[in-house]
Amino acid sequence: MSRAAVLFAQGLEECEGLIVVDLLRRAKIDTDIVSLDGREEIISSHKVTIRADRSFENTDFEQYDVIVLPGGMPGTRNLQEDPRVLSVVSDFYREGKLVAAICAAPVVLETAGILSGKEATVHHKFIEELTSAKYVSREVVADGNIITAWGLGAAIPFGLSIVERCCGSQEAERIRKATGYNH
Repeated sequence: MSRAAVLFAQGLEECEGLIVVDLLRRAKIDTDIVSLDGREEIISSHKVTIRADRSFENTDFEQYDVIVLPGGMPGTRNLQEDPRVLSVVSDFYREGKLVAAICAAPVVLETAGILSGKEATVHHKFIEELTSAKYVSREVVADGNIITAWGLGAAIPFGLSIVERCCGSQEAERIRKATGYNH
C-alpha cells in the first residue's frame, strides 16, 4: 500500500490540500497532513483552520511513496523558502518516488531543480517562474514521476491522477464515480 505526505504550510489553498487528502484516503492510501512549521493548526489563505496529523520535524519521509504540495499564498512561498522542503522534494524525485504539486506549488519543484526539461503546468500567474520546464496549458500534466496541476479547479482530476498512479485506473475510476465527478 502507498503512503502519502501532504505538506500543509500556513496560508495554503485549503481545497487543494483537503480535496487531495480526501481522495487519497478514499483510495485507502495512508495519507498524513504534515504541518510545515510544527504547529498543530494550520490557517489557510481563506482563514480555515486545519489540524495536522504530524509535524515536519517528526516525519520520517523515507516511509512515504508520495509527496504532495498544495498551492495558495503565502503557503507556496512558505514551502519554496524552506530548504528542508526543497531537500525532501529533491530526494523523492531522485529516488523515483511520486512528486505532485498544484496551482502555484509547481514553482517549488522548479526551485528544487527537478523540472528541467519536464512538461509541467502551473497557475497562469506563475508561468514565468517555470524557467526550466516545458509549460503545458492543461489542467493536469504528468511527466515521469512528477504530476502538476494548474489550480483549484483541477484538484479532483489531480487527486485522481495520484490515485491512479498509486492504485491503478480501476480504483481511480471507482472513486471518480463514488464522488460524482463526471468529467
